[in-house]
Amino acid sequence: MLDWSKITTVLLDMDGTILDLHFDNHFWLEHLPKRYSELANISVEQATEKLVSHYQRVEGTIAWYCLDYWAEQTQLPITQLKREVQHLIRLRDDAHDFLVALKQSGREVILVTNAHPDSLSLKVERTQLDQYFDQLYSTHEFGATKESQLLWQRLQQKQGFNNESTLFVDDNITILNSAKNFGIEHLLAVANPDSQQAAKKIDTYPSITDFNCLLNDIKNFKVSAQA
Repeated sequence: MLDWSKITTVLLDMDGTILDLHFDNHFWLEHLPKRYSELANISVEQATEKLVSHYQRVEGTIAWYCLDYWAEQTQLPITQLKREVQHLIRLRDDAHDFLVALKQSGREVILVTNAHPDSLSLKVERTQLDQYFDQLYSTHEFGATKESQLLWQRLQQKQGFNNESTLFVDDNITILNSAKNFGIEHLLAVANPDSQQAAKKIDTYPSITDFNCLLNDIKNFKVSAQA
């Protein structure tokens, strides 16, 4: 599925790839609508409909991922509300062994998330996921999302990865398409980002539902110090 003998850098998405997407789906589709309905004095159904419509209008933009934007739009303390359900923030069951294997194989492991810096900080606080990575990036610091070619250009200028020897893993097909258009050679989709939902059928990219299936190849093809 992947030629690990040619991969020296691994770029990883966070939500749905390393962390269970159930937290985010629950927050944006259930918890925030509930709190918004209380503030606006409307039904939860009305609040959900209004918010989802707004989500769809800005999806893929910096605004969609920006907690400050949603705090302004809803007049609610978004980061504080996230803490109300922070017990749902967790690594995927298969993430720890996968991340450890990557580090032990000598590869450079980089987190690249569209999540707002405050959201990234909360998730690091809850999971200590920073221990697995050489570098963590929120795309907000580049002023562009992974859906945009501008992000990949700016990220490559800063991080200096080689397209031909880089693997990018994400659960979002639109974002994988963007990485492909930029020229990243090795791409992998996560088909089951939310532990509470069925796996998606993905035909356009190699996909996994369990990182454990990759462990032997990662360990068998280590990166030498000279690589």
